Amino acid sequence: MESKIETIDLNLFYGNEQALKNVNISIPEKAITALIGPSGCGKSTFLRTLNRMNDLIEGVKIWGKVFIDGTDIYADSINLIELRKKVGMIFQHPNPFPMSIYENVAYGPRIHGVKDKKNLDEIVERCLIRAGLWQEVKDRLSKSAFSLSGGQQQRLCIARALAVEPQILLLDEPTSALDPLSTLRIEELLIELKEYYTIVIVTHNMQQAARISDWTGFFLNGELIEFGKTIDIFHAPKDKRTDDYISGRFG
Repeated sequence: MESKIETIDLNLFYGNEQALKNVNISIPEKAITALIGPSGCGKSTFLRTLNRMNDLIEGVKIWGKVFIDGTDIYADSINLIELRKKVGMIFQHPNPFPMSIYENVAYGPRIHGVKDKKNLDEIVERCLIRAGLWQEVKDRLSKSAFSLSGGQQQRLCIARALAVEPQILLLDEPTSALDPLSTLRIEELLIELKEYYTIVIVTHNMQQAARISDWTGFFLNGELIEFGKTIDIFHAPKDKRTDDYISGRFG
């Protein structure tokens, strides 16, 4: 398997509280990796280390290595704007910008220097198609993003992330605020997108992890307890704690 992301002895503290403990993982390219575990186990914290979002939190201390394509993203020479262009992030609650549907998608390319209207039109259409939203919004691109349903807003946020041509998509419980139909649409979309992108998703929903992911990591108390192919983690876990969590004995 080709590894896109690798962490070596990754530790993170919020003040004096250790949130990640010696996390070692190799995340494969162009696949869906699900991170599961009970609340407060470190999975979202881990996700945010992959595009250095934790840098924004006061009192955070991080050591260890995080490599993307063999480059240590915590090296002093790393350009954070370029890193976050390469590693897009989708949050739990849809967070479209307070502007039109079109401008939500065009915003990132504009910031990165794309000015030509024809070029922007092509990017907006391509990303909305890829996010499975084009047919629903093509006749109202000038309308506010807030006129969309919750599920549509989340797909718009995915289109917005795709517009700056990332290689990796991080998703932090992207369907937990959505209805079952919207959840299904996002899951189908992610399965389509893994052909082009490396996808890492944090989910509380173990059925979702089992349905859509190729690889699964189980976190507990800041440690990565087990990582492997999803089918193995769910049907033949090696660690009793993984088995206990998946079978509902705790969590």
